[in-house]
Order: sequence, then structure tokens, then C-alpha cells
Amino acid sequence: MRIYIHTDMEGISGIDGPEMIQRESPRRREAEERLMDDVNAAVAGAFEGGATEVTVLDSHGGGGNFILERLDPRARNDPKANRKWWGMLDASYHGTFFVGAHAMAGTQNGFLDHTQSSASWYDYRVNGRRVGELGQWAMVAGHFGVPMLMVSGDEAACVEARQFFNPLETAAVKRGVGRNRAELLPAEEAHRLIRAAACRAVALAGRAKPFAPTRPMEIVIEFCRSDYADDAAKRPGNERIGPRTIRKVAAEALDLFP
Repeated sequence: MRIYIHTDMEGISGIDGPEMIQRESPRRREAEERLMDDVNAAVAGAFEGGATEVTVLDSHGGGGNFILERLDPRARNDPKANRKWWGMLDASYHGTFFVGAHAMAGTQNGFLDHTQSSASWYDYRVNGRRVGELGQWAMVAGHFGVPMLMVSGDEAACVEARQFFNPLETAAVKRGVGRNRAELLPAEEAHRLIRAAACRAVALAGRAKPFAPTRPMEIVIEFCRSDYADDAAKRPGNERIGPRTIRKVAAEALDLFP
């Protein structure tokens, strides 16, 4: 039983303000340590649930967030040598977890809610449905026939995940208070929830279905400003359908971005 864990940082249990995830922040090391604690809780739970191999991907901001000496030695770190977003994920995996998830752009009380870029992306839709990074990762995994089995993050992210995936295990480790602050669970409780959800999630392999929107997919992105759309409109395959809006038609789930 092979499990692939995708990670982000905004939904990690010990992070309660945007300053913690800024690379120059004096609290950055603390955020990285909290990231490793959540990842290790998920790894431990996966093995307890029956996984025989667990791979983890450091995905926030393109990587560089893991403290590798603190990673559970049973886990395999994906160096993403192919420079693709999905790294070594392929059809040999039985399920994927998303640890440290945040809600999509425009979610009330979603801690640090955004979709890809909080600076430039306003709205992202696939076949008319609003989708965030949880859905994007699930589509990538679904391309390989791999279902989403477990999500940890803030309360809003877990609600979003349950709207997209069923069956699914979730671990809500904090609650957003507006966008920029979060109320945290005690660390031990958060890690217990992640570990337990990961353990239960392994049993969903074989029952959960890959997330696979009807193809070809119509992808529509609305930017915050028209100049972002100016740039996107120059790329092959993109159609300008409004001052801030770009449309493309994608034949496969890996072609997510206009």
C-alpha cells in the first residue's frame, strides 16, 4: 500500500499568522518545525493504517520548507527531480493525502485563503465550478488514478475538502478568524487528530474514487487586475473573454493553468 503526501504550509497546525511563513521572518524556523511535526504525524498514521511505503512532497512555494533531518526516516522524500508539480506521483500509488491545506480564494474565515497566487488570482473555475488548490491537486492525482484520502488544515479547508471528496478523512487543526489569524488547537491534540485521520484514511483506498472532471475541461481564471490577464492572453491556447478573465480548454488534468 503506497501513499503519497502532498504538503502546503498555510494549514499547518502551529501557524497562526502570515508572518510565520515569510522566509525572512524570525518565526520562520518555528513554522518549518511545525510543518515537520504535522507531516510526521501523517506519516506515522499512514503506517499504522497499513501503508507499506509513504512518499512526501515539500510543495509550499516550490519547496525548501522541510527540515529533512526531522523527517520520519520511514518516509521517502520526493526531490521532484523532474521539476513537475506532482514529482514522482504516478499510478503505482493507492492514495494521496494533503497535509497543511488552506481554502480556496474568497472563503470567509479561511486562514490565508487563496488559489495559487493571492496577489493576482481572484477566481478559478473548472467546468463552471470554483476550485482551489485542494481540487487542483486532486485532479493531478486523479490523472494517475490516485484518489484523495485525507486532508488536514484549517476548518474551512476541511469543509471545502468534504464538499469535493467522499469518502474522505479530515483533521481540522485550527479555525480561521478572518483571513490573517487563526485559533490553534494544542499541538498534541492537533497531531493526534492528524495521525488518527491518516490511519483511518488508508482503509479508504479501493473505495474512494479519483477526482476526474469531465474532459476536455473548460478552465476559466479571473485575475485581480486586467494587466495580469494581458500577460496570460499572450500564451498559446488562452482566450481573452473579459478585461480580467482568461479561458482555455484542456484535454488532460495536468494542463491546469492558463
